[in-house]
Amino acid sequence: MRKVLVVTEAKAGNLRGVSLESLAAAQRIADGGEIIAVAFGSGAVHYANVLGKHGANKIYIVGNQELDVYTTDAYSQSLRQVIDEVVPEAILMPHTSIGKDLAPRIAARLGLGLISDVIDVQLEDDDVIFTRPVFSGKAFEKKKVVSGIPFATVRPNNIPVEEISGTIEIVHFYAEIKELRTVVKEVVRKTTSGVDLSEAKVVISGGRGVKSLEGFKTLEVLAEVLGGAVGASRGACDAEYCDYSLQIGQTGKVVTPDLYIACGISGAIQHL
Repeated sequence: MRKVLVVTEAKAGNLRGVSLESLAAAQRIADGGEIIAVAFGSGAVHYANVLGKHGANKIYIVGNQELDVYTTDAYSQSLRQVIDEVVPEAILMPHTSIGKDLAPRIAARLGLGLISDVIDVQLEDDDVIFTRPVFSGKAFEKKKVVSGIPFATVRPNNIPVEEISGTIEIVHFYAEIKELRTVVKEVVRKTTSGVDLSEAKVVISGGRGVKSLEGFKTLEVLAEVLGGAVGASRGACDAEYCDYSLQIGQTGKVVTPDLYIACGISGAIQHL
């Protein structure tokens, strides 16, 4: 039995699906132990019940207004204080742009190893076995932590989510945040307002063969019909058919959809 801390994440005020997948992974690690979720920002209290329905026994709401928009300093200071309070025996968080920035910093400060981009978690003879892709998904490796506590980031759309009934305890935690080197004054979003590309179940991608900005508008219509998101190859982004925020592949975003439709893409391994 382990006490597992799960760092959750929201986007535009909505809880990200990979947060629930991280809770599902935590259930496998905890093996009947306590699962504690931590949520940041003044709006975090609104989705506390959702976290409780997906396995969290206790939820730390860190409601500082400085955490409404992500900054490395504010989040790392707050998370370290929660970790000192909880003293977990394992830590999980989403493998997102925030997770990829925050997790290595926390791991370094705590002197822990970090297993990133995990797609599966299993318990074998009380050892936690993590599976992660290597070589752009051409192969997979299994790892376990032999010193310190397990600390990993979870890739979206890989671990099944289940609802679990039970009681939850909500703890309102105020973090002492000081000496911030960065303050966000304004957020300008270039991505479309539809489905999040990194968590989309359906992705419609366009390449240089789409030939124009107008060609991408057709893909957006198809994505809307299928309830999916639009992506692009580097060639399409370089040709200015779309914004670089849509880029998928080696130098872009990692996607894990159930259905991937590539239009006018030459066939780089990342799109096959």
